[in-house]
Amino acid sequence: MAFQIFITDSAQKELDELPWKQKQMIEDRIERLADDPRPVGCVALHGKRFKGLHRIRSGNYRIIYQVQDASLTVSVVKVGDRKEVYD
Repeated sequence: MAFQIFITDSAQKELDELPWKQKQMIEDRIERLADDPRPVGCVALHGKRFKGLHRIRSGNYRIIYQVQDASLTVSVVKVGDRKEVYD
């Protein structure tokens, strides 16, 4: 049961601005979400702004995404440095 991965335009722009090595690591983590959208280390976010979202780590970067089980999709909504991603 593989999930489809969608990356929002804003998340893609954030990803494109990263250094090549970090970009490759993060893209690999995103691709693996298709097989396991809630991997070990995944955290469900709380609060009004983040309700329904999850995050995973990739070094000092965070990938924030939403899982839709009914349609088997994962939507990546934000990618960024851990210090700035929640702003």
